[in-house]
Amino acid sequence: MSLQIRKERVAIYPGTFDPVTLGHMDIIHRAAKQFDRLIVAVLNNLSKNPLFSVEERTELLRQATADIPNVEVDSFRDLLVNYVRQKDAQVIVRGIRTVTDFEYELQNASINHNLDPEAETIFMMTNPRYSYLSSSVVKEIAHFGGNVSDFVTPEVEQAMKLKFKRMDGGAK
Repeated sequence: MSLQIRKERVAIYPGTFDPVTLGHMDIIHRAAKQFDRLIVAVLNNLSKNPLFSVEERTELLRQATADIPNVEVDSFRDLLVNYVRQKDAQVIVRGIRTVTDFEYELQNASINHNLDPEAETIFMMTNPRYSYLSSSVVKEIAHFGGNVSDFVTPEVEQAMKLKFKRMDGGAK
């Protein structure tokens, strides 16, 4: 009788997470149930001007995922497929809200597959309750002093209030 050792199923959920929303958290909770280990990877996207630093976003995600034992939070500044290889992951998880998201994510998945045929991408449809939600919308609401408590964790809400209070022109 031979013992077969099962390889740990590792997935990467990459994103800017500026800030992490309840929509992101929904995908994190659901994806964590599907894999042995889920790495939520904060992308240091050079083409965006984020509200929070990579370190702040990473810390906010660590706080938000502290109760999910198989989730780890990390950051990267590289091609996603290189990061997937480095972490010995097999799957890239992407959340889909709209048809526009699907077209964009399908293009990225195709490019990633071309660069590394071993890296599979799975799409998870967002919970309809969060289908309208984006980090950009949350930032805009918070910037003008609106209530974002239905969209983000209390820690993120507090961090946004502090950030905008310190910024010139932000809501007081």
